[in-house]
Amino acid sequence: MIPFNKPYVSGNEFRYMQEAVASGKISGDGHFTKLCHARIEQLLGGGRSLLTTSCTDALEAAAMLCDIGPGDEVIIPSFTFVSTANAFVLRGARIRFVDSRADQPNIDERLIEELITDRTKAIVPVHYAGVACDMDAIGAIARRHSLRVVEDAAQAIASSYKGRLLGTLGDLSAFSFHETKNVIAGEGGSLHVNDPDLVARAEVIREKGTNRSQFFRGEVDKYGWVDIGSSYLPSELTAAFLYAQLESIDRIQARRKLLWARYQARLAPLEASGDASLPNVPEDASNNAHMFYLVCESLDARTRLIAELRAKEVTAVFHYQALHASRYFSSQHDGRLLPQAARYSDCLVRLPLFYELLESQVDGICDIIGEFFGAAHG
Repeated sequence: MIPFNKPYVSGNEFRYMQEAVASGKISGDGHFTKLCHARIEQLLGGGRSLLTTSCTDALEAAAMLCDIGPGDEVIIPSFTFVSTANAFVLRGARIRFVDSRADQPNIDERLIEELITDRTKAIVPVHYAGVACDMDAIGAIARRHSLRVVEDAAQAIASSYKGRLLGTLGDLSAFSFHETKNVIAGEGGSLHVNDPDLVARAEVIREKGTNRSQFFRGEVDKYGWVDIGSSYLPSELTAAFLYAQLESIDRIQARRKLLWARYQARLAPLEASGDASLPNVPEDASNNAHMFYLVCESLDARTRLIAELRAKEVTAVFHYQALHASRYFSSQHDGRLLPQAARYSDCLVRLPLFYELLESQVDGICDIIGEFFGAAHG
């Protein structure tokens, strides 16, 4: 069976974890955490990076930094992971869901401005599959209405928009290092702060609402409770594993891009025949090869394709269920139809993509898919 994902160990993970244990400090903000912060800041070209226990926690910290409270409104795509919305719901926000674009699952920036009211506080674009949203348009809307922009860059490490790295284009951003991502720590994330006025408070929120970080830098003579916050620090073992991955990011990315390009070339005839759509990477966006997916013509076609692949020992999976139609949120939705979010929920299928996947396995998967659609034409 070819799995959908297989976590990749690049080489130094266990050695660095042993070094962390030998140092006598395995709680957060030690040597390897600092190395990760520096490395991520170097990769992104600036800003302040703060490791968190998950991307979810990074988003929750971002919601606090945006001063989200009961009755505030936050604009989010419906086709996204629940954490994108939940982080703001936990602060009492009302979520205004936006449909996806017809040509890709990202938020349709043309539908954002009509949802803005005097209660709107933030826009949260999600860079689906590591492909950039139209950040110029979103940034312009945010500036016109004095709104915060929080990038959900969970899938977007090492990807860019018009030459600028994703995660650097909003006031705040959140990355994931979950085992399904390009660079992993098992579980883990990072809050990236681009607004320098938010850095000091971000440190406090991440440290349970205390000014502990300032204390350890000698900026205050003792530390105490100064704000709201939570415990968002990952252990040094997590940071040690992640640092080894960050050291290998160029090699990891090169391999993933090679496999992604092979899928794209082999499956291109499906788009020409109208059997399925392939990922669309706009000219002003780069591709970090986080994911390769197909969008089938119907839920039935997707269901049968996944079953056929599984019968041939290939694990392919669908993705998000549109949040506006979820059991939790449907009664709160304002009734707008979001047809593209529904289409991606019903029709999108993700194919295996991981470092150790072989080119021959990609070819075999593409052969199965080609035969499936060929048989459908009889």
